[in-house]
Amino acid sequence: MKPRHLCLAAALVASSLLHAQHLDLLLRNGTVIDGSGAPALNTDIGISGDRIIFIGACDKKPKTCQATRTLDATGLIIAPGFIDPHTHTASDLSDPKRAQNTPYLMQGVTTVATGNDGDSPTDIGATLSKWHQQGIGTNAVLFIGQGTVRSEVMQMSDAAPTPAQLNRMKALVDTAMNEGAIGISTGLYYAPGSYSSTEEVIALSKIVAQQGGIYDTHMRDESSYTIGLLASVKETIRISREAHIPVMISHIKALGADVWGQSSEVIALIDAARNEGLNVTASQYPYTASGTSVTASLVPRWAETDGKLLQNVADPALHDRLYKEMNENLVRRGGADTLLMTSAKDKSIVGKNLAQIATERHIDPITAAIQIIQAGGSNVASFNMKEADITAFMRQPWMMTCSDGSPGHPRKYGTFPRKIHEYVYEKHTISLEAAIRSSTSLTAETLGLKDRGLLKPGYFADVVVFDPATFKDNSTYEQPTLLASGVRYLTVNGKLAIDNGKLTSTLAGRPLKH
Repeated sequence: MKPRHLCLAAALVASSLLHAQHLDLLLRNGTVIDGSGAPALNTDIGISGDRIIFIGACDKKPKTCQATRTLDATGLIIAPGFIDPHTHTASDLSDPKRAQNTPYLMQGVTTVATGNDGDSPTDIGATLSKWHQQGIGTNAVLFIGQGTVRSEVMQMSDAAPTPAQLNRMKALVDTAMNEGAIGISTGLYYAPGSYSSTEEVIALSKIVAQQGGIYDTHMRDESSYTIGLLASVKETIRISREAHIPVMISHIKALGADVWGQSSEVIALIDAARNEGLNVTASQYPYTASGTSVTASLVPRWAETDGKLLQNVADPALHDRLYKEMNENLVRRGGADTLLMTSAKDKSIVGKNLAQIATERHIDPITAAIQIIQAGGSNVASFNMKEADITAFMRQPWMMTCSDGSPGHPRKYGTFPRKIHEYVYEKHTISLEAAIRSSTSLTAETLGLKDRGLLKPGYFADVVVFDPATFKDNSTYEQPTLLASGVRYLTVNGKLAIDNGKLTSTLAGRPLKH
């Protein structure tokens, strides 16, 4: 519970905002969906500075609705700016040429989380400081990556850490939290995170929990590679229980034929954990294909130990074992025609699937995959999910929207409008209010973002105004970088990032610290 003097101070701030007589921006006559899940309401919204200060009918209080600029939102949806809890935008935001984060702004996203999958910048404080000084288009928060921390201490070793090494990892995590990280992320499917025991992850998560952070995970297995999907969910729940930390399962899915249909069992496990009192949530993207690489999807983790991937791939003594396990993983993925090359050093293979490449080279798919890895690798869109599992997960009240944006996959440019266009308007899987809640307030609450995720007086003015008739994703697997359409206006901290459908030059985003 907040101390009484803090509550009083907050009330005075809210009161002063509500009694402000002049607005910088007034949105009139829009269909307001506030992000809470409550039904839509036709009303007006007033913004002054970086805050929402008025929500109500201006006809009833005309003196409160004097504004420098008034925008007619008749026929448009007004909602909180979308919040993406799982992106790979750290390098984008750190590059002045990409810092505007255009693919996300055009979807209506005003805040991104990055540093996911256990992979983050090492120096959290310096990164956040750079974003502040340079300017960024969206707000952004950072996880400290467990894989990054482990590789900093142990490189790519698959050994268990010594007590001294574990203490060093704990210290790095503690420093990251003190510098503003919102929590720790793991990529237990990837090396070197895959080399970590559950106990090691719990030890680091306890450091995060002590500072009120969150645990975000790409689980150890979303299929049947190692311990299996259900066992991975149970591992995540165990981490929550023993580290006393909220956990978010990133881009949850039932990946591959071996686990199709297990969404119902996963949902039951998560519901049971939540009924136990554990704070377990998840996020997903609305696509049947995941985004990964040839290496991550097919190569067993032992082949990456100590950074000797290329050496092991070329070792004749390991060929038979490697070939056998890669082929088993290919079967799990659904076969060679399900792996579409999306970006690679060898541009001639982009846009082709592994089966086509193998046929062109007159070799089998695994040999073709090994050649691709030796030539520098390739990102892939891996078509491995079933629509029934996607919709079953989507309907859960603890499910958030995320993009997991990666090069060559349309989700980086289309996730949020796709979910609304396809699953609200086309398929009627969920309501518009539920879709917006899963993209705003639920995410803000999960990530611990103060005064964001709702349209509410006193909250930051991160606001999207979109046309329901034209709000849609345009990116495809063939053209993954086509920008979304339909956002008429977008404010980030009260400033227009999109004005009448056009991107402005404003860099109004802020790095947000834990």
